[in-house]
Amino acid sequence: MIWGHLSRYRNLGLLVLRVSVGLYMAIGHGWGKILGGPEQWAQLGGVMEGIFGFVVLPTVWGFLAAVAEFVGALLVTVGLLTRPAALVLVLNMAVAALAHITGVIEGSPELALIYGVVFLSLVLVGPGAYSIDGDA
Repeated sequence: MIWGHLSRYRNLGLLVLRVSVGLYMAIGHGWGKILGGPEQWAQLGGVMEGIFGFVVLPTVWGFLAAVAEFVGALLVTVGLLTRPAALVLVLNMAVAALAHITGVIEGSPELALIYGVVFLSLVLVGPGAYSIDGDA
């Protein structure tokens, strides 16, 4: 097979994927939400009311979403607790995609769906050898 020799770079590919997607999520999405404070966290958590019809403690849920996007993405980046962190991010991206699909948040669900699929893939295949988890 023409591409068969590239399989020896599997772990390098997983490293590039984890670092690029993890840092972009952490810095591009999570950091701003962490810095947003309680008002932004309440607004972020309040999105669940539009999706599910109710929300309890929206500030807490918003804070947890911000932590998932920042801390969880950093964990994926370095490859520590990769699968649990990526799973939390999959759930977070599912809520974000639903918010876009239902019209609670304007815009396309495309980015949330792409992130969700990438993080789900990392849950399934693991972080690779070049990680703190060590291909766990």
